[in-house]
Amino acid sequence: MPELPEVETTRRGIAPHLEGQRVSRVIVRDRRLRWPIPEDLDVRLSGQRIVLVERRAKYLLINAEVGTLISHLGMSGNLRLVEAGLPAAKHEHVDIELESGLALRYTDPRRFGAMLWSLDPLNHELLVRLGPEPLTDLFDGDRLFQLSRNRSMAVKPFIMDNAVVVGVGNIYATEALFAAGIDPRREARGISRARYLKLAIEIKRILAAAIERGGTTLRDFIGGDGQPGYFQQELFVYGRGYEACKVCGSELREVKLGQRASVFCPRCQT
Repeated sequence: MPELPEVETTRRGIAPHLEGQRVSRVIVRDRRLRWPIPEDLDVRLSGQRIVLVERRAKYLLINAEVGTLISHLGMSGNLRLVEAGLPAAKHEHVDIELESGLALRYTDPRRFGAMLWSLDPLNHELLVRLGPEPLTDLFDGDRLFQLSRNRSMAVKPFIMDNAVVVGVGNIYATEALFAAGIDPRREARGISRARYLKLAIEIKRILAAAIERGGTTLRDFIGGDGQPGYFQQELFVYGRGYEACKVCGSELREVKLGQRASVFCPRCQT
């Protein structure tokens, strides 16, 4: 599933080609995503100029002069730029054609993504209750410490809670906990302020590094420019269950936390 760095990589790839461009038409081949694509999307978006392409958590916000297209890549989706009129292959559900001659094409084999329309996107039901962005000053270790005091859940699903902080998905939570030396199974309320300060720093560092390297290529993820991400080459623990720890050589363990696989080092993480 594309996580925050992959979505930010997509935003950076498509934004220069969309911003300032006018939409000539919208072609919807299959409306059956997680929520149906609005039947009048072509009418609402065609003829409008795209003002700004933003990201909120894992949602892309394509802001037009009036209204915003909210897009989520789901489990297998991607947005990339193609020549307008290029014949569509299977699973290529939407084209947003621009006057420049390019088209933003949405592909989603599993159809678990979304393309919705809103006049007030930040107050949309999918976005309004989200926590702060992890790479802003609104997120830090003090926030983690304060919100964790009455939380008996394991620390890994705690930092993956979008009401606590957005965008810390399975890959990056696993890596940040390893970098901070924290066992992902520990109760959130049992971790000290000092360790949360370290964890917040590692979350920021790892997410920033992943964005700069174009995200993590898992299965079929590619960025908006059609290029893969390369952060997978720098993973210490994610996807490496029962292999040797790159730091101490111990065998990495794998457990289920919040119905997600979690790999950790029993020696480096306490």
